[in-house]
Amino acid sequence: MIVVVITLLLLALILLRVPIAFAIFIAGFVGLIAVDGFAAAFAVFQVIPTSAAGKFSLSAIPLFILMAHFVLASGALGSLFESARIIVGRVRGGTGIAAVLAGAGFASVSGSSTASAATLAHTSTGEMIRQGYSKRLATGVVASAGTLAAMIPPSILLIFYAITAETSVGQTLLAGLVPGVLVALALCLVVYVQALRGQAPAAEGSSFREKFRALAGILPIGILFLVVGAVFFGITTATEAAAGGALGALGLMVVYRKATWKNIRESFVGTVTSSAMIMLIIVAAHVFGHFLAESRVTPTVVAAVGAWEIPSVFIMIGIVFVYLVLGFFMDQMAIIALTVPVTLPLVEALGYDPIWFGIVVILVAEIGLITPPLGLNAFVTARASRIPLETVFIGTVPFILGMLAVVVLVFAFPQIALFIPELMSE
Repeated sequence: MIVVVITLLLLALILLRVPIAFAIFIAGFVGLIAVDGFAAAFAVFQVIPTSAAGKFSLSAIPLFILMAHFVLASGALGSLFESARIIVGRVRGGTGIAAVLAGAGFASVSGSSTASAATLAHTSTGEMIRQGYSKRLATGVVASAGTLAAMIPPSILLIFYAITAETSVGQTLLAGLVPGVLVALALCLVVYVQALRGQAPAAEGSSFREKFRALAGILPIGILFLVVGAVFFGITTATEAAAGGALGALGLMVVYRKATWKNIRESFVGTVTSSAMIMLIIVAAHVFGHFLAESRVTPTVVAAVGAWEIPSVFIMIGIVFVYLVLGFFMDQMAIIALTVPVTLPLVEALGYDPIWFGIVVILVAEIGLITPPLGLNAFVTARASRIPLETVFIGTVPFILGMLAVVVLVFAFPQIALFIPELMSE
């Protein structure tokens, strides 16, 4: 009964637009008081901030965020989009496909989906509309391509899941690589089909010499990806790769002559702001998780579900559906913080791999980034491109279907996500 009351309190705080970290913390603290009394709750509050936010693995998060800010400030993403547009050539819907490829490229060195969507909206939406793309397709592809940063390493969401679920950060990041590529391919296919239906003109051709020169726009991001990708080969830890990536991104700013004190200061301010928000959520999630542990709701749920005479696959489908619905209304990081401590023991009890489960959760979270009413990437794209939000949401519908197809594929064939981590562990 206490868990139900505290859950209702949490929902009420969220509906009142209390910042999500504070809403989680207040609900968890009140729950601890109700279960163990004020003295015990206050003792937990004294210990958790340092134990939760003091983990070495968390240092990868601000470093990857700093790298994303440096890459954005360098202007390399604009060059990446233009190079991809030239290289794709005469493919129908080529500019839209180039936006997806640029989004995938930026995702491989950033981890920030909203930053990717905002930058792509500035660099590619206007170009697509100028070429004759419908506003729905132009904004839909940009908002959807931005979500790739939630899956393709180094994803901040994947790191956050790994820390919450206590899985290997490196292996969890690796698990997102193939599913992320599959999502990118699905988005490219959707663009191509939409172009065949008349929502985009024939692509502008380019000579072999122009395509060769366009490789120069990809090279800097490619080198940076190799620096970050050292973690894939077991050469570095995720934190070391993040540090190397941040240093490499600073080098990009120097190469593109964007390493001004203003850009560097803004990058650090943005990094501190985003990192502080994430750390607050982590601390709050640990407080709430401690309340759930004291209330023993997790073993109760596991025992109750275990008594059901239902095949485990149907239970898993139900869990994934719940995550899909939650993504429509809640922040993805908050969903992970609140639900994983409850759902992961159940998933493991059913015999499923926790890293695979994280990939499925993040895939579903990607969909939540472009669905109403709280699709953050759709809001960012609409604001940056100055196109009505309704148009953006309508434009994302075919891309949502493509992403759902990837969810089904990874759900049905877990090795899609697990075979690279398994190779790494050998």
